[in-house]
Amino acid sequence: MAPPNPNYCENIQDLKKTIITHASKSHGMMMKEFKVRINDLWEALLNERFVFSFRNSLEISAYRKLETEYSRWSWRLRRAMLETENKLHNQIENEAIHEVEETDLHKELKKTSEEVKKSVSEFFEKDADANILIQWKTSFDIKIKELQESIVRETKRKLNEILKQRDLKKEIDAQRTHHENTLFEKSKELALKRKDKANDEETLKKEFGLFWNQWMKTISRDTQTTRDIDIMRDMREILGDIYESINADHRKDSRDIISVQSYSDYVQLKKSSEFFTNACRVVKNLLGRNLSEEDEAQIRSLVNDVVQQTDKMIQSFNISKMGYNISYIQQLIDYIKARVIEHEEGPVKYVFKNEFFMDLVLSICKRANKMITEQHRMFKEANDPEIYVKKKREEYYSIFQKYCHGATSAAIFGEIICQKLKEPIEQSVYKKTARELANDMRTDCPSLNGNRSNLEKHILKKLAEEENFNKYMNYVHNTRDHFSGFIRDEVSRYITDTFNVRVLPKMKKNIKLLQQKIMEAAHESTEHVRVNRGDESTEHVRVNRGDAGLWLKSFTQQLSKELIFSEKDLSGVKHDDVDDFKLLEDVIKRELPSIMSNISSRFDTNTFPVKLDYKDRPDQLLIDDLCQCCWDQCPFCGAICTNTIENHDEDHSAVFHGVKGVNGTAFKDTTNFCVWICTTSVSSSDRSFYLRADDKTFLYREYRKAGGVFAKWSITPDLSELPYWKWVVCRFQRDLEKYYKNTFDGYGKIPDEWRKHLKKDATESLNKYI
Repeated sequence: MAPPNPNYCENIQDLKKTIITHASKSHGMMMKEFKVRINDLWEALLNERFVFSFRNSLEISAYRKLETEYSRWSWRLRRAMLETENKLHNQIENEAIHEVEETDLHKELKKTSEEVKKSVSEFFEKDADANILIQWKTSFDIKIKELQESIVRETKRKLNEILKQRDLKKEIDAQRTHHENTLFEKSKELALKRKDKANDEETLKKEFGLFWNQWMKTISRDTQTTRDIDIMRDMREILGDIYESINADHRKDSRDIISVQSYSDYVQLKKSSEFFTNACRVVKNLLGRNLSEEDEAQIRSLVNDVVQQTDKMIQSFNISKMGYNISYIQQLIDYIKARVIEHEEGPVKYVFKNEFFMDLVLSICKRANKMITEQHRMFKEANDPEIYVKKKREEYYSIFQKYCHGATSAAIFGEIICQKLKEPIEQSVYKKTARELANDMRTDCPSLNGNRSNLEKHILKKLAEEENFNKYMNYVHNTRDHFSGFIRDEVSRYITDTFNVRVLPKMKKNIKLLQQKIMEAAHESTEHVRVNRGDESTEHVRVNRGDAGLWLKSFTQQLSKELIFSEKDLSGVKHDDVDDFKLLEDVIKRELPSIMSNISSRFDTNTFPVKLDYKDRPDQLLIDDLCQCCWDQCPFCGAICTNTIENHDEDHSAVFHGVKGVNGTAFKDTTNFCVWICTTSVSSSDRSFYLRADDKTFLYREYRKAGGVFAKWSITPDLSELPYWKWVVCRFQRDLEKYYKNTFDGYGKIPDEWRKHLKKDATESLNKYI
């Protein structure tokens, strides 16, 4: 359907005057009442945002509903794949599987995929707006198919990365297991020597204390301690090798390139014949040190994409399991350098100065510093003997005590298994609860339960409530980053506010289910040994020594999808003399409840950020879902494209556009902010805009002729204007003037009627349009 002719509405205000003038001549004394009625009618027309749109309001409403449903379908597919990913991740770590193919993942997703297809068909057939929606069915069928393919490919990539890392970290795992199991065995040896003092608790404590201190010294001497890391130092060292000129002065003067207002200082024009042909224009650009709006948008898009991709790279390093290596920083820097060069070699008229690359690296490393440092802390606590062994002192002493008191090998082995299960159980409960919380918030939280436009509405409302200018600028210039921060805040608030009624019950439910599965696995393993040995009863299953390996293999295999726990975790613990498997099962059933209780006692609102990797946290799961969409911004005002698909084929479009001055745009050759709104401007017959890069002027209603990013946007002619951004301009006038060093004077004078809008009007208007 073609958009309407903009001339249709260019003289609408003149038309209104003509109607009233004509009526005044014809209706005499009724004129006052007529004016009131015609004004009311006119306001109603102007307030209908899509009155002159190529789509009518019913189409817009139906399409928004479709977007919301698509958001739910996509989350169902992602959620199902997250469950599969976690299950396969556990099996990879347990060495139960050795390869992952896309066909396997599609099989795992088949049931959910068919459910989604059915839901899609029912929606398009049975919805009240089915006759309107049908025009988009084919394109959305394709979108869902492409989304499913993308989810499968990404999951395969992540799991194959884990497969590669599994072999690399075998040495790390073996070293840790060796230290733990050696201590268990040494505790056992000491206990057997001190059996005669079993009733003298003080002597036992003293003897164990001397043994413990001696072995801690041995471990410390024989093991290279995991060193603390300094990301920024490593980054400066590598940058220094690339650019000898980098020094303390530059580091001190460097800027956060992610949030700078303009990139003009970072570029210089390419030398070409065009330089000489257009000498005057180039000189003017050099003196003004300004880039075109399109150039600025391209560079900001580059920066934002590099930030996003480096975040993914850091997560793929799996530092919490593999540890930190300076080569990771080298990989980040190499990637950033390659992207910068690729951009320069593209169809752009500028090249970057060295400062751009260095500041981009500095900004990304500063941003990643917390994430990498926290993941390294998790690795250190899990693998540095001086840290993780110290935490287990009481566990070792408990084993020592039981040996001293004559406990059987089966009883001791059962307790060791329970102690080894502690961390895998805790990790499994947190990861499962995190996925469930993400699903709950995706369903229940008003800000997170719809499409991306709904999320943006709540973000804008929050900005208005807080009235924080710096946050507004972060939203305008670092939109994706702001969205991610908002989601993190929402998740943190949800966990804090609903911990006792929503979060804690889930954790207790999940730990209880896991306890039940472990007990069942223990019983099934005892049965497995009995059947293989030909025993008739499980009342007191005592078989030949050596069958403990058979029992353990069965036990770990049954749990391989639920926990990262395998035979290798007990590879150094001798169990040849374990022969009473009913007793072993009973010990596990007896000890598990206290272990589960101990884990549960540590559940609180602060544990998710500490116990989980970034990629497994509920906020990151929601960011991965809600932020996998289009982030292109209107070349005029910076409004975000609301399409829920990355790299979509359709034109970019936004629910509503803003005031151009908010992103710093000024009228040509002035310091006066532009206070025009795109949708109104494209309705005008005479408004025009200037492209500095081409030194050309275009009519707004013919904006597509400007080419480039302008040709990829659909900006519908519309005379209704959202009060929200008018209120923002009035509320932060002085802040905007100071930030951009422009003024709301002359051509950019703020209309008096804008100042009538209250914050309440601004936030309520969002509900009307979204």
